[in-house]
Amino acid sequence: MKKIVYTLVLLTTLLSCKKEVSEEITTPDDGQITLTKEQFSSSAMELSSLTEQDFNVTVKTTGKIDVPPLNRAKVNTFLGGYVKATKLMVGDKVTKGQALLTLENSEYIDIQKDYLEVAEQINYLKSEYDRQKTLFDEKITSQKNYLKAESDYRRTKGIYLGLKEKLRLLNINPAQVEKGNFTSVITVFAPISGDVTVMNATVGMFMAPADVILEIVDTNHLHVELAVFEKDILQVKEGQTIQFKVPEASKEVFKANVVLVGKSIEGNDRTIKVHGHLDDQTKHRLLTGMFVEAEIIVNSKKGMAVPSEALVTEGETSFLLVLTKEENGYVFQKIAVTVGEKSEQYVEIMPNKLINATSKILTKGVFDIAN
Repeated sequence: MKKIVYTLVLLTTLLSCKKEVSEEITTPDDGQITLTKEQFSSSAMELSSLTEQDFNVTVKTTGKIDVPPLNRAKVNTFLGGYVKATKLMVGDKVTKGQALLTLENSEYIDIQKDYLEVAEQINYLKSEYDRQKTLFDEKITSQKNYLKAESDYRRTKGIYLGLKEKLRLLNINPAQVEKGNFTSVITVFAPISGDVTVMNATVGMFMAPADVILEIVDTNHLHVELAVFEKDILQVKEGQTIQFKVPEASKEVFKANVVLVGKSIEGNDRTIKVHGHLDDQTKHRLLTGMFVEAEIIVNSKKGMAVPSEALVTEGETSFLLVLTKEENGYVFQKIAVTVGEKSEQYVEIMPNKLINATSKILTKGVFDIAN
């Protein structure tokens, strides 16, 4: 008995499903769609007409989040050495003048040795030069002796000053060297404040002068850098609003303001750099190097529009479903339209001979028909 009941239930379900399928909405080749009043009501469909809306006229562009060159520093060393110690990792914050790491190399001692030798000679050569100058002024010594003393002093002074500057570049105190305090270890300091974004050094690694030990970025100066095509650049002015998204990270729309428009065309794609200022709250949520898709608002306009959900897209063509007959049901015609500007809720529909202000357009439930 249970088997018979189960079979009857199954047949009833199958027949019900078959009936639903037979009532599915179909679209003939002429693009007309017919709906019963029950279908229209059950899908909570609504009709509406074109309405006038405000739209922003925008220039579409792409770019990235970046910082000015002044706020990005690649740290290296004047003379290579082996990394002796460092505690930094990518993401650490540093302040200007903070010790970043130490390097060790015997060549540092050689420079200090040369400096000390020249420093000891310079005093003697200076006194000899002064003595010869006095004798020459009193016509006691020859000009040859005077010029030789002057040449020796000036040449040695040049070497002395050059070695002294090398020590300063290595962050070695010349005064300590002159006291005989040599060191084979130097400290590398932070040239700016910011976040460590690149760290190439590990203990024991040899860092050559051309190697980037680490990179620091001051994220307090983040901005959005856009590449605007030549055909659009004359519409872009300082002070205009930028709306942008970071498509790989979020659907949220961020805002910025144009603060600088480039004065030259760059690259084969013939674009001009446009820089946008970010507010502090936005800066803390973004990272350097993020790719952005942006729109620069260059003007505003009014236009006839429909809600975004009323638009049917097939490939690169957009359609609206326009009511052509309403008797026992509803008959809609798919009409291709040209889309203008877009806002969060509305899409501008450019003038169309087949659609006017009195046309009734399906604005809700379109998804059920189109899919």
